[in-house]
Parts: sequence; structure tokens; C-alpha cells
Amino acid sequence: MTDRGALSRRAVLQTVAGAGLASVAGCSAFEGGSDDAASTVEGERAEELARRFAPTLYFDQAEPWFPTDPRPYTSEQDGETVVDGFDAFDGYHERMTDGEPPDPTAFYNVVEYENSSLAVVQFWFYSAFDQFTTNFHWHDWEVLHVFVDTGTGDPQLYVASSHSRKVPNNEFLDPDPEMVPRILSELGSHSSALSVNDARDRFTRLPEGDRFADITNSAVETIEDLAEIPVAYGLPRDEGSRLPYLVPEYEGAPLYEHERLPSVSREDLISESLTIRSFDSLTQPPTDLPTRETGLVFQHTDRGEADPDIEYDLVPSSELEHIADFTGPQLSFEFAVPQFAEDVVSGHITTTGAPWNQPRYENPAADISEPNHRAALAERYDAIGAPAEIRTVVASLSEAVSNDDAPEDEGLTTEDTAVESVALLESDPEAVPTFSGLAVVQDVPEGDHRFTVNGAGVAPHSETVSVHDSESADGPTRAGVDGELPLVARENATRLEVDPSGADSDLTDLAVEDDFAGRLYDAPLSEPDAVYVHGGGAYTTEVRDSDDEIGAFRVNPNPEAETAATIDEPRTGKASLASFLADIAEETRQVVADQVDDDDDDDDGTENGNSGSGGSENAIQGLERALAAVVEAAKRATERAEAGDRGNADKQLQAVADRLQRVATRIEDANDDLSDPLSNAARRRLDQAERRTEQAQAADKL
Repeated sequence: MTDRGALSRRAVLQTVAGAGLASVAGCSAFEGGSDDAASTVEGERAEELARRFAPTLYFDQAEPWFPTDPRPYTSEQDGETVVDGFDAFDGYHERMTDGEPPDPTAFYNVVEYENSSLAVVQFWFYSAFDQFTTNFHWHDWEVLHVFVDTGTGDPQLYVASSHSRKVPNNEFLDPDPEMVPRILSELGSHSSALSVNDARDRFTRLPEGDRFADITNSAVETIEDLAEIPVAYGLPRDEGSRLPYLVPEYEGAPLYEHERLPSVSREDLISESLTIRSFDSLTQPPTDLPTRETGLVFQHTDRGEADPDIEYDLVPSSELEHIADFTGPQLSFEFAVPQFAEDVVSGHITTTGAPWNQPRYENPAADISEPNHRAALAERYDAIGAPAEIRTVVASLSEAVSNDDAPEDEGLTTEDTAVESVALLESDPEAVPTFSGLAVVQDVPEGDHRFTVNGAGVAPHSETVSVHDSESADGPTRAGVDGELPLVARENATRLEVDPSGADSDLTDLAVEDDFAGRLYDAPLSEPDAVYVHGGGAYTTEVRDSDDEIGAFRVNPNPEAETAATIDEPRTGKASLASFLADIAEETRQVVADQVDDDDDDDDGTENGNSGSGGSENAIQGLERALAAVVEAAKRATERAEAGDRGNADKQLQAVADRLQRVATRIEDANDDLSDPLSNAARRRLDQAERRTEQAQAADKL
């Protein structure tokens, strides 16, 4: 089992340095250059190719739904042959006996590109149901594309389907011709990871010693934490990630209670040890979810290798093409979207329908999600068009937690999250799961989008991202702050609300910084918005307007409060920044004064007390007085700016700057006598105050 720690987005930079992975750079090949037409290969030649590359499949020990034949569940509807979701779901479980899955089957389709030696063998796997953390739906079709050169007989590329066209597939360029393809099927969702090295039933994202990785997907160089991690879904639970599943409901009741599913019980779904009622039913991310263990192994009946648990039949997919559709009522999930008034968006991943109605059935190259792979095939075969650039949104998720170097409830740090989450663009409600803590959404339309992340036991995060055609030069659009997006456990979360409608200017941006963790939120602002922050942080909230003027507000939430603060009249300019300077200086003065009082209470008049020498007490009192002088000058600057007196406002701001220099000296003088957390906080707040003073002096707006 791969240790989760080995995939730390920061530690990984050291483990694979020099691996030479190329950058995704915002590209994708879903809509690449024009590909030549492909024709269907039939008969013995198609069967021979299918038998040669028929993959071995490894399933999770908790998997309920295995590849089967949908034909026993067909019915006639409006003159067409369909497979109804209720019929397939119930019929599958009715026919399962003693854990033996009914009709284990893989369907194959073989095409070759005209005037080319490139052919593709497709293996299609049908499951009666899909239960996952992003969604659940009737029917599930997964596919493995094997691109093969019919002249040499060598495979060129494996493409194993991931969750949707929004999530990068798991791909491997130039696999070993002597090795049988292996698929590691994800529990419930059946997303197909690849296994092409000696670790047959384990997914290897990164090289480990002499073992090469199971994918050759490239990385995203423009985000440090992603710089060496191949961007492909992979198999999170096999990589040490925790992945909670949801129980499907229909019309307000658990799906297994539906009258049309008499053969389905709770025990037929994903195990209760892996499921939760809802994302918001937990106060913190779960830590006791089991990771993946291999269960049944499926192998083609003619493979003749080590004894498999189940042997499956190979059937041409053409025998299914009379089925017009795979139907069933829509199942949905809900996403909480933090706004000024909490909102809920309902979304779903629709079933993909019949494979033979999809573009990738006739042109498998349409399913290549890695641009470098398409480029490699395009160089070898004229039939394959070059990759085209499309738009991608990426984010590296982390968790905001208390910082031991900060005063209690006054500072945070971020650490890697061990639980996967779900990302959603409201403009295109097709949720995508994260992998290794990474959210990657491909093929995003140009424009502004609301990007929301939900996860088990964490408060929802939502922000506006602007996606442009010009992004290819700078890499993909990065959500969060430079691509990092911190989440907060629900038990620690409190709402920070900002209403720009009460502002005195046209606000365009909102940012939130913690004294210790730095900037945690940075996104466009055009309407009332809300951000979930950790109750144990100390924050500077920044707003920016259309004239590039800045305003700042100090927020110190009560960890027990539901709302950290509501800023309903956010201002920009000198007065706003000067008022902030008064607040942060007074806040720091007060905690310094409290330490003086505590020292006086503890003083026993001996040489161990501060009064014994007077030096330490004087140093701390000197710091308090220096901070009080900053408060006084900042308040005067605020009054002058509000009165429209620019000249005197600037004079007082210069006084603030001068007095901050004295504060810096006093902090050093008192360093040995201040507690380490308070000394750390004072220095960080000084840096913040100096930066905001410079902004206030440079502000044109009063």
C-alpha cells in the first residue's frame, strides 16, 4: 500500500525531482486537430485483436456491481429497445447468487483509421449502477482504449476512462507489448486506473525505486505543489486517500427502499464503513475510512494465466447496438454554496447513454485527455490531428488548522488534506472528484464561473474564477491563492460576510489573510459574498475597487460564533486603511498590556520577578507605549481623511510609519520577555501594518 505521506504535494517535489515530466500548460486534446475517419474492423481480425489485449480487471473487495451483460434487462419503450435503470439494478441483484456476479462480460469494438496502420481496440464494461461520492446514477459504462500499430503489432497508447470528460483519463504511452493490460476499477464508480508494472493490483502514480509509474500523464508546472504530480485521476483510495461515499436517495428516501427495487437492500450498496449520510453530517473530515483492498479478479476466459476469481466473456459491442438508450429518473446531489445567504445548488452527473451514440466510439482519439500523448500519436500517424488548447481550472486543496507558533486562537497554518473532496462549476453542473488533493476541471468555457468545493466534514468553499482564451500562455486558471485552496473543518468554521452593495465604490476583489498562514482567499467580488474561515485565525480582510484603491478591515472571530464578521459598508482609500492601522495596533497593544498585567500578578518581589530588575517590565511597557502612539496617529489620520484633509492625513500617516519603526525596535528590546507566540504575532502584525501604511500613503482616494 502506498503511504499517503509519500504523496504529500510538497514532499513529492523531492522524490521525483528531475523526472522530466512535461507541463499540461492548460492544454487538452479532447478537441484536437481533425482526425481522419475510422472504419469498423469486424470478424476474426477484430476478435483476434480483442483476445490479445483483453485486460485483467482488479476490483475492490467492497465492490457490489461488476461488468455484466445488459441485454437481460431490455424492454420496449415508445417503439425502441431500452434498458431501464430500475430493471437493471433490481434484476442484477435478483440474479446474483452467493456473491457470484451474473453474466460477467466485456464488449469490444475495433476501429482502424483510414490509410493508416493505427487501429484501436475498445473494451466496454457495463455496470448496473454507480454509487460514488460525487454522485450516483443508473447504468455505468467504462472503456479502455488500446491504440495499436497493426504493422508492428505493438500497442502505442492505453487510455482508461476516468469519471467524466472533465477529469483527465489515466493514460500510458508505449506500453510493453508483452504485458497484458490491467485495470484497477474504482469502488462504486468503476473509474479505470491502469496497472502496467510489477505491482499488479496496486496503482503507482510516481516512480518508486525500480518501479515505474502506471501513467505517463504530465504535470502542471505553473503551481509549485503540482509541479511534479502527473495529472490523472488515478485511484485515490489505493494512494492512501480517504474517500467517503454517499447513500443514494430518490424522492427523499434511500433508493433501496423504492418499491421497484424489491431485490435490493442496504447490504447491496457500498458498505456502511465507507459511507456517510451527507457531507455536512460530520464536524470534521473522517479519519477512519478504510483504504482500498483487492477483491475479485476478472480475466478473459482464454487468457490462461493464474487462476482468476471470475472469467468473463468477450462479446462484440455490435450485438448491443439495437439498444437505443439506457434510462432512469435523475438522481441528484446537493452542493452548499457559501454566499451572503447560504445557497444550495442541485447537480448531477448524467449517465453517458449508449456508447455507440458517443463520438469516441467511432473516433477513440477524441477520448485522449493528455496533450502530449495526442501529440506523440500525431507525429507517428498522419491520421491523428495535433492537440488543441482548451481551458482548465486547477486547485491544490489543503486544510487550515491552528498554528502552535501563534497565540491561542490567533493564527493558522495549512497542511495537506487526507480526505478527497468534490469540485463543481455551477455553470456546468458536472461534479469532479479530487485526486491526491488536486481538483482539475478540463474543457471549461471562457468566462466567469462559480467554482465550489464540498467535502465530508469541511465547510464549503466557493469563489468566482475568470477563465480566458489567453490562459494557455500562463498555464491553467488557478483557483484559490496561486492554486492553493484551504478548507476548514466544520467544527472550526465561521462565516465572514462581505456586502459590496453598501460600499462607497465599485468593488471588484476580496481577499482574506491570516497573520500566520498568509493569504487564504483571493477572488473577484461583485455581489454579497461569504467565506468560511477558521475560528482560530486572526484576519485582515482586503477589498479592492475598480480604481485599484484598497480597503482593509481587521477581523478576530470568536471561535464559538457562527459568524466571524459582517462587513456591510466596505470602504477603500486612506480612511479605510488608516482605521485598519488603528485597529491592528490597538489589538496588539492590548495583548502586550495583558502580559504586563500578568507579570505584575506573578511578581513575588524576588529576583525572579520582573520588578526585581525592572528591565523586562520596562521593555514590554515601552512596546505598549510605542503601539499606543501608533494607535493615536492612525486615528488622527482616519479623522483627517474622513474630513477630506489630504495634507494632514498624509502627515499623520507619515507619523504612523515613523512610530512603526519605533515599534520594531521595541519588539526586539522586549523579545526575551514576550512569550514566543506573542513575539511571533507582534512581528507579523508589524509587517502587515507597514504594508498597509505604504498603501494608505499611496492611495489617491481619501
